[in-house]
Amino acid sequence: MRRILSLTTATLAGLLLTIASFGYRPLMADETNLEASDAALPATTMTAKAMFAGGCFWSVESDMEKVSGVLDVITGYAGGQSNNPTYQTYAFGGHREVILITYDPQKITYAGLIEHLIKHIDPTDAQGSFLDRGVQYSPAIFVQTDREKQTAEAVLSQISEMKVYENPLAVAILPPAYFWPAEAYHQDYAAHHPASYKSYRFRSGRDSFIRKHWGKKADELQLADIVPATSSEELSTNESTSVAASQAPEKPWESFEKPDPKELRAKLTRMQYAVTQSYKTEPEFRNAYWDNHEEGIYVDIVSGEPLFSSTDKFDSGTGWPSFTKPLEPEHFVSHVDYDKGYPRLALRSKYGECHLGHVFNDGPVATGGMRFCMNSAALKFIPKDELEEAGYGEYLKLFAPMPTNAK
Repeated sequence: MRRILSLTTATLAGLLLTIASFGYRPLMADETNLEASDAALPATTMTAKAMFAGGCFWSVESDMEKVSGVLDVITGYAGGQSNNPTYQTYAFGGHREVILITYDPQKITYAGLIEHLIKHIDPTDAQGSFLDRGVQYSPAIFVQTDREKQTAEAVLSQISEMKVYENPLAVAILPPAYFWPAEAYHQDYAAHHPASYKSYRFRSGRDSFIRKHWGKKADELQLADIVPATSSEELSTNESTSVAASQAPEKPWESFEKPDPKELRAKLTRMQYAVTQSYKTEPEFRNAYWDNHEEGIYVDIVSGEPLFSSTDKFDSGTGWPSFTKPLEPEHFVSHVDYDKGYPRLALRSKYGECHLGHVFNDGPVATGGMRFCMNSAALKFIPKDELEEAGYGEYLKLFAPMPTNAK
């Protein structure tokens, strides 16, 4: 894919050290809740994820963001053998450009997502996508369950029967794969660089291809209600799972209501308020947890939702508490900020709505290469010995001693 960017060497180097991700680390699809979307899911508490490839991820991201029910789209790389791929190396490692979608299953089905995807790519080209050549740009659907696979097959079969395309469909249906988020400057590229994106899109021929084959029906969903045949055994399992989920006790932070600014100012220190509510950064090496080595977990200072574990903490040398991965990935919301003049991935807590820090891809390679650089002022540390009393007893298992084989 040609990148129309005007960057100094220093700026480019900075960009290559930043990432943007919902998953925040290399994730397997099953770790990111890629579940079949036909099950009845409570609208207020559950979302689902889907991972697709369809050529230039700028374009696929932009097209999928327009779908009602899609909550978030992240660009990245998946399907290869190499670790920690970058834009310069992902193709050599066998990866495709992909997007990771978070969506509301009550507003858009998995089948609907696939239909929209197929109508906005060239699903007949296994060797590239429009101007972009190479298998790294070829179309693919990464399925997480047998049900998703059956749904994908059913949608592709129906589209084939419509005989819209001159050539047969060549969309690969692939098993789950690690999702590696792309660099921050690739996220929402169409929105941040509209002129260069529109120029690329026009020259690529993507829009003319879509108009030729679908016309006004490109944005109409005809197959969203496709439901693959389900065995009685699978149905029973799904029903049991749904019942168990509905009976699961609500966590305190899930019903948390954020206080008004006046009340928050009274509860927080000046630094805590500045960091969490005004997106400030505390001083390095002069904060509560940068050198904390005690066992326990770190929770949101406002809502109490669990965020990180000491088992994933490491000394990054930066002077801020740093972690290789989150304790509960679904407790984070990301966005790209430009406070330093270049894009960085900022994180805030889902329930507390507090700014936490930023994520970079210069962490330990052995653990995935991610560095979650957090502000101590946004966190509250719960020592291991106080977890049960504080209502976090379920996390004691993180610190259980490894069993030894008796001789």
